[in-house]
Amino acid sequence: MLFLVRSTNLNIRFQINYDLIDYINGGNKMKRHLLTASAWLAVFVLGLALFINFTSSQGVSAQDHVIAKTVNWRQPSESQAYPNLKKYKHVWIYVSTKQQKVYFHGNGHVIYTMICSTGKPSSPTPKGTYHIQAQRGLSFYNAASGEGAHYWVSWKGHGIYLFHSVPVNRSGKYIPFEAEKLGTPASHGCVRLTVADAHWVYQHVPYGMKVVIK
Repeated sequence: MLFLVRSTNLNIRFQINYDLIDYINGGNKMKRHLLTASAWLAVFVLGLALFINFTSSQGVSAQDHVIAKTVNWRQPSESQAYPNLKKYKHVWIYVSTKQQKVYFHGNGHVIYTMICSTGKPSSPTPKGTYHIQAQRGLSFYNAASGEGAHYWVSWKGHGIYLFHSVPVNRSGKYIPFEAEKLGTPASHGCVRLTVADAHWVYQHVPYGMKVVIK
């Protein structure tokens, strides 16, 4: 490759020839050994790999999945089919309280993204690393809060902190004004999901799966 830079007082000719670059300045020729072009490329690739690894460790995929702009609290968060978890290795769940999303990771990348609602400021969702517990069920109702939910799965406290659907009333009917808060912090500490997402989690997420909440 040849690069030529000209100015009134300076005539510099850069010629990359493997690991040698000749500098010509006012007729004085100096030779310096530098990294080869391929070495610079290797440094760039390494830096890019480290960046991707860092973002993945934070629960963010380099290529995020597309979810609906308008939240339908009854439907799946994504237009694509739910993943078959048996086809993936090292599956785990990352809950972002900042993004209000649940990311399912498998084979080192995000395989599905769900919109959620974590705890409001007065009742925040506990942050840390947990695992799916044995307790799960089709529905519950908490008289103290006046709310319940369908399709619940415990991840802390053996029935205290859960993944579950948007709230229902005493009769088991969904509460629209609460359901429409999905995507914003609104729960009593649990992780609310759409009805379809909660049903899928109830049916397919196994005991012992790691859950990271940040």
